[in-house]
Amino acid sequence: MVRTLGLQKGIIYGPVNSRRLGRSLGLNIMPTGSKLCPFNCVYCHYGWTTYVEPDARGHLEDLPTALDVEEALERALAGIDPPPAYITFSGNGESTVHPDFEAIVERVVDVRDRSGLDAKVAILSNSCKAGDEDVRRALAKLDVRIMKLDAGTQEVFEKVNNPAPGITLDAIVDGLKALDDVTLQSMFVQGEISNSSEADIDTWFARVADIKPIFVQVYSLENAPAMSTLVQVPREKLGATVERLKTSLGIDAQAY
Repeated sequence: MVRTLGLQKGIIYGPVNSRRLGRSLGLNIMPTGSKLCPFNCVYCHYGWTTYVEPDARGHLEDLPTALDVEEALERALAGIDPPPAYITFSGNGESTVHPDFEAIVERVVDVRDRSGLDAKVAILSNSCKAGDEDVRRALAKLDVRIMKLDAGTQEVFEKVNNPAPGITLDAIVDGLKALDDVTLQSMFVQGEISNSSEADIDTWFARVADIKPIFVQVYSLENAPAMSTLVQVPREKLGATVERLKTSLGIDAQAY
């Protein structure tokens, strides 16, 4: 791990070979020149967040419209061979803070359906808007909802995810509980900041039990993190966490 990744330069990127989703076509509906996100995660492979804000309404001139996304996706799908297995909202920040997120989701699903491709529409989300009714309504229209949960306490949440003021772990968990068929994604790190002690895992485990996801993706660093003093959690520890989820909660999980 040498340096953080560069920001995406447009609406469409890839397809990339995702370790969790396979061949995935990325959708970036955030700005192309900066990172806009309600979190400033210490491990982010895009580096530190430029604008740590709970919504994107102050950056409308930098955001694509629903029509922009529709047209970009139509062009991309027409020229891809072989086709992607997933079309995934991700990119330079948190997609759900776009003020027209629901309309964009509807257009993306419509383009996929009209294309005749057997691709699932997914999202990699930090879960910050899971408590918002309109966002949950939009998420329900996706095939796959991969939602972040890196901590079991507000203290660890603030250390690892550095949320914008007013965002609480309790509200996120309540929002996730209200969603159907949720897959959790959980990044564990150690070093200058850690969320992987036995106590941290225990409190995180209790939150997972409360949410009752259909699947949990457990992983550690693959690319260089924003905070250079972080290190990977050993694969053996990730595997032990997965086995605990399976045996104690009956929740399917995998380490990546």
